[in-house]
Amino acid sequence: MSNIVDDFNEYRAKMNDKILNENSKLIKRIFNLDTNAYKDGALDKSTKELLGLVSSAVLRCDDCVRYHLEECHKLNVSKAVVIETLEIATLVGGTIVIPHLRRAFEYWEVLENKI
Repeated sequence: MSNIVDDFNEYRAKMNDKILNENSKLIKRIFNLDTNAYKDGALDKSTKELLGLVSSAVLRCDDCVRYHLEECHKLNVSKAVVIETLEIATLVGGTIVIPHLRRAFEYWEVLENKI
């Protein structure tokens, strides 16, 4: 059965493959920079993913919100921590973030119920 998590990941993987197969040095470097920025450093990966979640919600990028939610889920970030992070994002971003907050809650719920 298809769901928003599987659909998102399949589409993301398919399009990333197409993009990276174009052999654009600049795009490959940007993708690599993004990957390396979220590795453990002075800040741990979980903290960086939570920062990415706030930024993505404030910038109203649903794809990015989904990505960071999934990474947080993989890292066993608790629902309470995710909700508190989304509270900060909504406070900083204002009421225009509320539709993205709704979709974030929906996506997290699917992640929690995914086997």
